[in-house]
Amino acid sequence: MMNRSGSKKDKKIILVEGSGFCFGVKNAIQKAKRARAELDKEIFTLGDIIHNKVVVEDLNERGITAVGEDEIETLKRGSNIVVRSHGASRAFFEKAAGLDFNLIDATCPYVLRIHTLVKNESLKGRVIIIVGNEEHPEVAGISGWCCGEKAVISENSKKSEIEEICEKYKGKEMVVVGQTTIKQEAYERVCEVIKSVNDHAEVMDTLCSITTTRQEKAFECAKNVDAMIVIGDSKSSNSLKLYEICSSVNKNTFFIENKSDLPLKKLSNCTTIGVVASASAPGQIIREVMVIMNENQNETTGNEMLELMDEIEKSMKSPKTGEIVEGVIDAINDKEIVVNLGCKKDGIIPNSEVALEEGQTIRDLFSVGDEIQAKVLKTDDGDGSILLSRRKMEASVHWAELEDALNNDETVKVDVVRAVKSGVIANYKEVSGFIPLSQLSERFIEDASEFVGQTMEAKVIRVDQKLGKAIFSPKQLQKEEKNKRLQELWKKLNVGDDIEGKVMRFTEYGAFVDIGGVDGLLHISEISWGKLKHPSEVLTVGDTINVKILSLNPEKGKISLGYKQNMPEPWSIIDDKYKAGDNVEGDIVQIKEYGAFLELEPGLDGLIHISEISHSRVENINSVLHIGDNVEAKILEIDKDRRRISLSIKALIDPPEQAPEAEEKAKEEEKPADEAAPQQEVTIEEANEGVAEAEPDKEEKAE
Repeated sequence: MMNRSGSKKDKKIILVEGSGFCFGVKNAIQKAKRARAELDKEIFTLGDIIHNKVVVEDLNERGITAVGEDEIETLKRGSNIVVRSHGASRAFFEKAAGLDFNLIDATCPYVLRIHTLVKNESLKGRVIIIVGNEEHPEVAGISGWCCGEKAVISENSKKSEIEEICEKYKGKEMVVVGQTTIKQEAYERVCEVIKSVNDHAEVMDTLCSITTTRQEKAFECAKNVDAMIVIGDSKSSNSLKLYEICSSVNKNTFFIENKSDLPLKKLSNCTTIGVVASASAPGQIIREVMVIMNENQNETTGNEMLELMDEIEKSMKSPKTGEIVEGVIDAINDKEIVVNLGCKKDGIIPNSEVALEEGQTIRDLFSVGDEIQAKVLKTDDGDGSILLSRRKMEASVHWAELEDALNNDETVKVDVVRAVKSGVIANYKEVSGFIPLSQLSERFIEDASEFVGQTMEAKVIRVDQKLGKAIFSPKQLQKEEKNKRLQELWKKLNVGDDIEGKVMRFTEYGAFVDIGGVDGLLHISEISWGKLKHPSEVLTVGDTINVKILSLNPEKGKISLGYKQNMPEPWSIIDDKYKAGDNVEGDIVQIKEYGAFLELEPGLDGLIHISEISHSRVENINSVLHIGDNVEAKILEIDKDRRRISLSIKALIDPPEQAPEAEEKAKEEEKPADEAAPQQEVTIEEANEGVAEAEPDKEEKAE
C-alpha cells in the first residue's frame, strides 16, 4: 500500500481506462430512446434495460417502462418492446410473435453469439453447460435457447458440486459456455474441473473481452493505490464482480452508486485513489464523482481549480481511433452532425458516414439533443474535431454477424456494387466484401459485370475484420443446393424409366442431356437405329426430348441414356412396311467391291449386289454409284432370321434388245464372270464390321 501522508500536491486520482457503459448497454438505451422518438408511442423494455436506478428513472420519465416477462400478456397487441442487451429466451420471442408485438432487439452481439452457439450445438445432441448466475437474465436467456440437455453451474461452485453435476452427463459430449460478465479466473477454474470429469467437454470462449479487460485493469489499479472506488449499481452483476476483484487486493475498496455515497472522510488521508465504473454506470455520474473527489482532496480555487479540471479531463478516457463513443447532438446541417463528446473536441459525423436509404436525410433520423453513438475514424480531422462514423460502428456488428455466418455455415445476402478485374465487390450491409470470379457461379463467367446490381445469396468463406477482408461465394451455395437436389433425384431414378430431358451440349461421341439437375450421357450409338457421324444429325442443343435410363452408377455419378429406344426397332416392324417385290427409294450409304448398301430408313439397309446394278457388266461399282446417291430399287428377298434384304436396280430397268447370236455370246461371257464373283451373302453387321474395326472405340473415349 502506498504512503497515505503525502502533501496535497502529491494527491492523485486515477480513473481506470474503459470505465462506464459498454457498447451493448449504450446500444440498448439508444434504441429505446430512438424508438420512443420515432414511434411516438409508449415503449416497454423486457426488464430493466440497465441495472442502474438513475438511468431507469430517466427512461421512465421519457415514456420507456420496464415490464417483466410474466407481464407481457397484459400488454396490448402490437405493443413496442425493447429486448435489452441481456437478451431473452426463444420462448419469449415466440410468445411476442403470437401477440403481434413490435420487437426492438438490442441483444448484445456477444450474447447473441452464445444463443446461436447453444442452439446449434444442442441440436447436435450435445449437453450444454452454462457457467454463471442462474438468476441472471443473461443466463436465463441463454438457457432458453438450448434445445436439449443443459445445466447451469455457478462460478462460485465448489469442486465437489461441479463434479456431481458433470457425473450426470459423463461420457456425453459437452459444450461449456460462460456468462459474458463473469471473471475469467472463475470461468477457467470451473472449466478445468469439468474437463477433469468429462474429456468430451469443449470449452467455448464466450466472455466479453471488454468486461475482462476492465476487470484486469481494475485489479492492477487496486493493487497500486491507497483506496479504490467502484461505481455501479447494487443490482448489477458486473458492478459487484468489480468490487469483489478490487477488494481482494485492496481493503480500502468502497462501492458507491453516485456522488452522495462517497466516503470523503475515509479518503481524506489517501494520496492515490483509483476509480473504476461498471458497464451500468452512466458517464454523468462518473464525472460528478470525479469532480467531488477532486474538490474534497484539494481545497483550491481560481487557476489551480482550472488546472485540476484539466487533469480530471485527462484522466477520463480520451477517444482513440476505432473506439465506439457516445455523445449528444449539438447541431445538424445538410452535410454533417456535430456531437458533444464531453471532451475538448467535438465529434463530426459527415453525411457520407451515415447509412441512409434512398431519398432519406440525416435530419430524418436524428434531432438536436439526441444521444448518438459512432466509431472514431480520426482523433483529428484537420479542423480540430474528431471524425466519427455511424456506418463503421454498425459495420462492427455486421462483421460479428459475418463471423457467426462463417462459423455456423449460414447463408447471407450480399449486394453486388461493381465489377473488378478478378471478380466483383459485394456489400453485406455496411461491410464491403469480395466475390472472386471463380466463386460467382457454377457456370463459366466471362464478364462479371452482368451481376452488378443483383442481390445474391452466398456462403461466407473468409472473414478477417482486422484486415478488412470478407470473401463470399454464391458458387459454394449453388453447389450445396445442387448436391441436395442430386441426392433427391438419385433416389427417384431407376433403370428403364422414361424421363424428359433437355439437350445441353454435344461431343463427338454423343450428347449430354439434363434430366432435372443432373446430366446423363446419350451415346451416339443410342440416338438412332441408323449410323450417325454426329449427334447434330438428329438433335439440336436446347431440344426437349424423352429418353430412357439405360444404366445408373451413383458412385461415379454417371447415367447412360437412350433415345432410339423410344422408337420401334426397324426389323421388329418390317412386315408392316416392306415385302418382296416392293419398289423402294433411299440413299447409298456404303460401297463395297461386291455391292452397295442402300438405306431404306435409319437402322434398315439393303444390299444391291454388283450383279443387280445393271444389265451390263459392272467392273467398278464406284463408276456407277456414289455414297449419297438417291436411287430406286426392287426388293428381291427379305430374310428376317438372318436380317438380310436383297435389292436390285436392274429389276426396274428393261433389258436391252439383242440378236440371238449376240445374246448367246453374252450369256457365255457372263458365265465365267458369275463364277469369279458369286453373289456374296453378307449381313449388314458383317458389312459394317470392317468400318467398326477401323474407327476408334468412341465409347472408351466417352468413359
